[in-house]
Amino acid sequence: MKAHLVKWGFIAAGAMNIGGVLIFSRLFTNSAIHIADPVVMSNFGLLMIVIWGFAYLGASQIKGNVRWLAAAFTIEKLVYVLAWLTWYSKEALDAVYQQDLFAGIFYSIYGLNDLVFMLFFAWVYWINRPEAAMH
Repeated sequence: MKAHLVKWGFIAAGAMNIGGVLIFSRLFTNSAIHIADPVVMSNFGLLMIVIWGFAYLGASQIKGNVRWLAAAFTIEKLVYVLAWLTWYSKEALDAVYQQDLFAGIFYSIYGLNDLVFMLFFAWVYWINRPEAAMH
């Protein structure tokens, strides 16, 4: 059961990264996303989010222990959650919505989405610790 949840969790994470970026950025053409955060959400940054999505999809196919891979993914998601919280504390979300609905939705949800998957990856790390295998 856990292996099934892990597999589908990785697939969901990949789908959210890839699909979310491609939809909300309108295939990298939505300049409102870059304007709101030109460092983290540049086209290069968005492309790297898609690449992480493919890494999650690849991890979904691993049959063995993915403990340290999940740890890396946890840290990666933590960085994005912190970037989102920093952005959210300094920027006006209303202004982003006024510029573009998709960009507004993107900035409303991306940090929460990353928080959910950060917790999922941390759980995968936790259940794959050596002590858990003995139970």
